[in-house]
This record gives sequence, structure tokens and C-alpha cells, in this order.
Amino acid sequence: MRRAIELSLQNVAVHGGGPFGAVVVQDGVIVGEGWNQVTANNDPTAHAEINAIRAACKTVARFDLRGASIYTSCEPCPMCLAAIYWARLDAIFYANTKLDAAAIQFDDNFIYEQLSKPVDERSIPMTQLLRDEASAAFVLWRNNASKTPY
Repeated sequence: MRRAIELSLQNVAVHGGGPFGAVVVQDGVIVGEGWNQVTANNDPTAHAEINAIRAACKTVARFDLRGASIYTSCEPCPMCLAAIYWARLDAIFYANTKLDAAAIQFDDNFIYEQLSKPVDERSIPMTQLLRDEASAAFVLWRNNASKTPY
């Protein structure tokens, strides 16, 4: 956790992005580090946890991080939380809370509220198009004997 906090402090000091840091640990060893690079990279997905997961996956050469844990300087936002589940990390350890983040203008409550609404009630309109055409890829995937399941 101290390394995640150190990364968050360093990031603020060099104006690299928001005050967030994260590390992925497997068998007591840091296998991935990340810090917020949203403004530095003009990438809204470049959160500390996402960057730490990407680095860890490269290090261990797989997309499944079972057996590893993430330590993050702040409770993960909805995007990062989803990525943690997709990566199949075993545990999340965090320092600051989402309420602490909201107090400094990093408020994710709106997103949590949007996710709980039916699709047709969300603030960004969602319109389904060409489902029949798109389903062809799903059929190919389902029938592909050489696929790598995840």
C-alpha cells in the first residue's frame, strides 16, 4: 500500500495526473505499477488501477491475474472496479474512500447512479443497431474450437 501511496504523491508532484497510484502484487512481489495519466496522456481510461493491471498482465504474460491482489491509494471508480473483476484479481486493498475522492472533485456517484438505471433512462442515449448482423461474430466465437476462453 505504501508504494501505491508513494506513486500517488509522486504523480501530483510532477503534475502527471490525478492523485492516484496502484500496484498489483503476486506472491509478495509487485508485478505491476500504475498511476493516473488521464491528463498526461489525454486518455480518460488511464487510471492508476487500469495502468497497474496492464503492467501486471505484461509482466506475467497472461490476461488472468488470479492469485494476485491490487493495492490502490483510493477506492476504485466504477471503471476500475469492473477492470479488477475482469482481471480476476483475488483482493482489493484501498486507502482513501470514494467519499474522500468526491471531496476533491473526483466524484463517481453519478456513474454509479447511471449504471443502476434501465438503459432507456440513462443520460447518454443508447440505441441498438444491426443486432442480427453483429450476432454473426458471436456465432463464430461460440463455434470456434481453437478460441482462448476467458
